[in-house]
Amino acid sequence: MSYLLRNMLVLDGFRDSASKCDVVVDGAKITALEPAGSVEPAGHNVIDGKGRTALIPGLVNTHTHAAMTLLRGLGEEKPLMDWLKKSIWPVEARLTPSSVYWGTMLGALEMLSGGVTCFGDMYFEMDEVARACLELGMKCGISRGLVGADRERIDDNIRLYKKWDKKEDLLRVQFGPHAPYTVPMEQLREVSAVAHDLGAGAHFHFLEVEWELDYLREEYNMDPLTYLSESGLLGLDRLILAHGVWIPENILQDLALPSVTVVHSMKSNLKLGSGIMDLPEMLYKNISVALGTDGAASNNQLDVWDEMKTVALVHKGQRKDPTVVKAVDVLRMATYEGARALGFEWTGRIEPGWKADLALVDLDRPHYVGVNEDNLGCYLVYAGSKADVKSTIINGKPVYSEGKLLNFDKDEIILSAREERQRLVE
Repeated sequence: MSYLLRNMLVLDGFRDSASKCDVVVDGAKITALEPAGSVEPAGHNVIDGKGRTALIPGLVNTHTHAAMTLLRGLGEEKPLMDWLKKSIWPVEARLTPSSVYWGTMLGALEMLSGGVTCFGDMYFEMDEVARACLELGMKCGISRGLVGADRERIDDNIRLYKKWDKKEDLLRVQFGPHAPYTVPMEQLREVSAVAHDLGAGAHFHFLEVEWELDYLREEYNMDPLTYLSESGLLGLDRLILAHGVWIPENILQDLALPSVTVVHSMKSNLKLGSGIMDLPEMLYKNISVALGTDGAASNNQLDVWDEMKTVALVHKGQRKDPTVVKAVDVLRMATYEGARALGFEWTGRIEPGWKADLALVDLDRPHYVGVNEDNLGCYLVYAGSKADVKSTIINGKPVYSEGKLLNFDKDEIILSAREERQRLVE
């Protein structure tokens, strides 16, 4: 199906300023980008932005555990390990396929309504996550969370890869070893070897909290770079390092590889008291950085808009420098960098030949008075919110528009999620 997105203010993370354009979408791809008003509407389904709609790439939530929407509010204001051991892991032990399915549907609803077209998910019962995404028409990089030294869990991740990877061009599958302190080195080497043989990537929590540095020294007598190399993770074609708050500055240059992406989860790290990664230095060293909210139990939102604003503001304040981490930087991290890390190629830019994963943003609101081509990026990051999203398009197909989920009953999702939440915490 062909769409003409007419008279839009177009911006992506590779443009210093926006442009007034007509954008033609044919099938799953953008096929033309022309000056506003120059494309004849005949033969197209027309969505008219009337010069008051921004068109940006769909946002990507690169690191989350979507079904943890059912655990939102549990164990508030506790440090990481206390939060995990006392509040999260006991409830997760009661998760069923049904609860993961409806928790994922609830998380996906929250994300789609905010212009998120793709997310990276590490959790359990990942067949249910895949099923939810296919039903909604949403993109996801899925990985089965691997804890301990259980070969059966590796085999399950292999099965997931063979069953779901590249399914309907909506899914990619990574391997999901949880963290250095939950996966023994021999198990991690085995995961890396299997992923390498399949050509798959890995999604790994790394140096989220400061004591992990001591753990690597005491348990393995290794620095972080040696650990990543010896485990085999650094040899994979794609490696997502979630959090990376405490990556030492002296190894940053060694992580500036096309295969490595660090995911910045600023609000989760702030809430759990884990610290603040040195994003300005990572950008200076040309490390690929994407954005992720983490799960709703630690954020507590799956709101990439709020993540963008928080990231841009906190680093300015911490460095006492308003020029660091510019709006265009966070927009690129929230779109292109996340899609690339999860294995979705030709995604995250608005150019002919690129995938039509898009968000339409209503600029006809009070907080956009004064917006123009030159300042749109700053308006979106510093004044914008998920409430401004009019429509979300994935692979050229509208999946959310004007408050309505187009492929599923929104009320059924909310009702079923409430029932699952009650069962989990009763």
